[in-house]
Amino acid sequence: MQVSKDPLHGKKLVDILEELVEYYNGFEELGNQINIRCFTHDPSINSSLKFLRKTPWARDKVESLYLYVLRQKAKQQKSEE
Repeated sequence: MQVSKDPLHGKKLVDILEELVEYYNGFEELGNQINIRCFTHDPSINSSLKFLRKTPWARDKVESLYLYVLRQKAKQQKSEE
C-alpha cells in the first residue's frame, strides 16, 4: 500500500481552516497573514469555507500557509527536544 507523503493528503479544508484560526488566535491575525475578505469582514468558518471552495487561488494561499505553519511547528518541536 502506497502512503502519501503530501501533508495535505486526506486533510479536509475545514480541519485546515480550524487549525489556522487556532494557530493565529482568531480570524483577525489570519486575515493579516492572508488578506482576503472572508477573513477580514465578518468572518466565520462556514462563510470562509464557502468562499475557499469556490475560489482556487484563495484556497491555494490557505494551503500554502498551512504547510508553512506545519514547518514552523516541526521546527519548534525540534528546538524543544
